[in-house]
Amino acid sequence: MALRIDDMDKKILGELQRDAAQSLDEIAKRVGSSKTPVWNRIRKLKEAGVIRQQTVLLDAEALGFDACFFVLIRTSEHEADWQQKFLKALRERPEVLEAHRLAGDIDYILKVQVQNARAYDTFYQALISEVKVHNVTALLSMEEIKSTSMLPL
Repeated sequence: MALRIDDMDKKILGELQRDAAQSLDEIAKRVGSSKTPVWNRIRKLKEAGVIRQQTVLLDAEALGFDACFFVLIRTSEHEADWQQKFLKALRERPEVLEAHRLAGDIDYILKVQVQNARAYDTFYQALISEVKVHNVTALLSMEEIKSTSMLPL
């Protein structure tokens, strides 16, 4: 049976998305509840897989990762073993922050965060040496206008 998410759960999830480092007391106060019911709800949301993990968001530029590339990939290969090899290559590369399989003319889009264009080229050369791709287009992000991991609850 799927977990029903009510308004209180949404408030708690909103608070956790805003700042997961808050104490249970702070969250309870903000959502109008007490600590034990909030803790129980968070535990149930974790057990149901609604809350996948709690983490910290880092500032890429502050750490020297100044270049964000969106990489569009077309492939003529669609066999299962090619796909497994491709997915393994992506999962092993920490530069790949996101990877999506698409409908339409482009097969995959990657979000790749690196120090600079030279680092992107190193990533690109390593990727194409491991897996065959038909066409790769890299788009350099000039400015991040909006970035969030918060879902609109």
